[in-house]
Amino acid sequence: MVPLRDENPTRITPYVTYGLIAVNVLVFLYELSLPPQQLLGFFQQAAVVPCQLSGSCANAVVNSLVPEWLTLVTSQFLHGGFLHLAGNMLFLWIFGNNVEDQLGHVKYLVFYLACGVLAGLTQWFFSQGSAIPSLGASGAIAGVLGAYILRFPNARILTLLGYFLVYVPAYFFLGWWFVQQALYGVASLGARSNIGMESGGIAYWAHAGGFVFGAILGPLLGLFSHTESEQF
Repeated sequence: MVPLRDENPTRITPYVTYGLIAVNVLVFLYELSLPPQQLLGFFQQAAVVPCQLSGSCANAVVNSLVPEWLTLVTSQFLHGGFLHLAGNMLFLWIFGNNVEDQLGHVKYLVFYLACGVLAGLTQWFFSQGSAIPSLGASGAIAGVLGAYILRFPNARILTLLGYFLVYVPAYFFLGWWFVQQALYGVASLGARSNIGMESGGIAYWAHAGGFVFGAILGPLLGLFSHTESEQF
């Protein structure tokens, strides 16, 4: 299922959502300018490498770009390819504006980055010895989805389902998405599993963790506030 848009108007211009999309695109363009070896080195220093974060890498590398803990933030703006970027930005475009409308610009930015950090730590918890860089905005965006499903469970999502266009409620679309991430995360714990970050794939635990933390942090930051005034 691919979301195309939601029927959920906003009261404000979502400047932060637009800004996050722009930064992600600009960083990706920078990635494209790097030769392969330099790009790999960039990922090693700006993405989360679990064993480096936990200090358990066999061949420790001194991170001269940013402190190791800060990769929990910088990794949120890196992507491994065009489809990785496009998929993440599509979800952020569709669902981010309504969450920003509810939280206000500043709290939304704090919420987004916090969800990304907590999602990264969730993935790190389940793969502390991994030397594979973990990167992408999907953990932070999963937090946005977790907040969205709480606040707008019945919002209609125009969805491409195979060759058909259908409207489905947010609770079904996002609920099914979360179940998939959780199931794949559990499956990736198996020693013989061929999915998940350990095989160079998707960090499913970051997705599931980001979603849960988004559902927790959103209400704490005012997700259900009904003020009609412009929010900052």
